[in-house]
Amino acid sequence: MHLLVIRHAESVENADKYNGFYQDPRPYSGPAAHAISRTIVGLTPRGFLQAQWLAGVLPGLAGPDPHVYTSTYRRAIDTAAIALPALPDGWPRQTALLDEQHYGDATYMTKRELYDSYPELAEERRLRKHIWTAPGGGESLSEGVLERATEFAALAQAELQESRTVVAFTHQTAAVALQSLLEFRSLPEILAEERKGKMPNAAILQYELRHGRFTRTGTTTPPI
Repeated sequence: MHLLVIRHAESVENADKYNGFYQDPRPYSGPAAHAISRTIVGLTPRGFLQAQWLAGVLPGLAGPDPHVYTSTYRRAIDTAAIALPALPDGWPRQTALLDEQHYGDATYMTKRELYDSYPELAEERRLRKHIWTAPGGGESLSEGVLERATEFAALAQAELQESRTVVAFTHQTAAVALQSLLEFRSLPEILAEERKGKMPNAAILQYELRHGRFTRTGTTTPPI
């Protein structure tokens, strides 16, 4: 009974962050930026190769008939489509529970523009990133994202009772929340590790459900 948490393969935003969608000043509104992030941002050629690598390793990890979920963002959906192209009808299923943290009006703002636009939030964003709530309808990591991760973990645990593997294609922030939840570690501890090196694109966190509790059993990272 395994749960595989996969960060989507490399996107054009990951590869060229500060020369692409992040411009100063930002040329679009917060809602437009969020729509771009959700629907337009796809995979790079390297990301495509990472997804193909996943197609080679996932069958051995997931076994037959896994239940596969993706976020509602294009980059996660595309990764799953390449990595697991032969799933039965109805799979994979999209769920907002696995979505990227919603940054609201701050989506694609550089830090300078963010701090100038919302000076009252600057200290919290710098020092307490896990509780910082994105302005303009955004969410925090400790509440919004962690709450969604908790709901997804409950869904996965229920399905694992049927001896199926559950596969989740998600994002860096949602993976952080899932790590914190499944490994009984605080968000600041996980974020401290992330500052030293983020979870690579297309990396697979492997968990096993034992006696009602998840145990981390391994991590598989792409060679690309």
